[in-house]
Amino acid sequence: MIMKSKQYQQDVEMTAQLPLDWGKLRRTSILLTGACGLIGSFLIDVLMCRHRLAGEKITVCGVTRNEKKARERFAPYLGEGLSFLEWDVTKPCPKEGAAFDYIIHGASNTHPLAYASDPVGTIGGNILGLWHLMELAVSHLPRRLLLLSSVEIYGENRSGKDSFSEEDLGYLNCNTVRAGYPESKRLSESLCQAFYDQYGVEFVTARLSRVYGPTMRMEDSKALSQFIKNAVRGEDVVLKSEGNQYYSYTYVADAVYALLLILLKGESAEAYNVADEGSDITLRDLAGLLAGQAGTQVVFQVPDSGEKKGYSTATRAILDAGRLKELGYRSLYPIGTGIAHTVSILREIGLR
Repeated sequence: MIMKSKQYQQDVEMTAQLPLDWGKLRRTSILLTGACGLIGSFLIDVLMCRHRLAGEKITVCGVTRNEKKARERFAPYLGEGLSFLEWDVTKPCPKEGAAFDYIIHGASNTHPLAYASDPVGTIGGNILGLWHLMELAVSHLPRRLLLLSSVEIYGENRSGKDSFSEEDLGYLNCNTVRAGYPESKRLSESLCQAFYDQYGVEFVTARLSRVYGPTMRMEDSKALSQFIKNAVRGEDVVLKSEGNQYYSYTYVADAVYALLLILLKGESAEAYNVADEGSDITLRDLAGLLAGQAGTQVVFQVPDSGEKKGYSTATRAILDAGRLKELGYRSLYPIGTGIAHTVSILREIGLR
């Protein structure tokens, strides 16, 4: 169990004690979709840690498709303000009259094989899931909804600029299966704007760079997740391209810090890039970093057609997080530190 890792506990506790406006969460209720995902699970650990350390009396309802699995993962918090709602968000909310102070929407297919093997489910999860949450929000108007969006909405950088600011927009070829994820994230942002304008649903958007950490799912097919599993197992790190892709990455603790900052301090109806220049790196260098952690080497392998179908076509996706930094954000985990923590924690809990 990940909470048995001392390093993981330290990362959670550090995030729970950061100088945020925690008072806004005191005695509030939060509905969180994607509760068992990479980001959602760390966020629950942080909120429950804050609940214990400072007596904030935060209650969290985690939305999951498998309540039994969720209850096993978060057993120490049950009865302390954490509950679960088994709900496929592509369907209307089964809990009549539900009302929450905050809604955080993090449920989504987020790995390449899912984009390729279940493109309809990927689009439906993003659009229908948000639609049903917005219907819920219209019924009781929470203080704010936080949408977890993605660097992928920017598409390919053909402008020659070094990085994407929140006003930029790159190229997406919508006539491909792979476009389903970024296009549905774009539409999700537009949907939030529509509900804000027509029904007064307060919201704010976090455009996350590529997030990683020890709470990743073991079936995650993203390149970095594969590198991490290689390193933890002491294997050669397998790179399935030339590795020239230049991306922004964010350790999960930094991502959760940014999300809470945006939720509590961000301007309504605005989007914020979540990234830091200390974690901008090429895929080849990232593979080398993981191989260094494992004491192995980088080896090259040709991807199969199914894998290639799910790959992003963007070769440069660097985010300018200046707007987020204006809120007071400072990364605590540059790429070397975040990778070291991830590998250490997963080794500590015995990943195989």
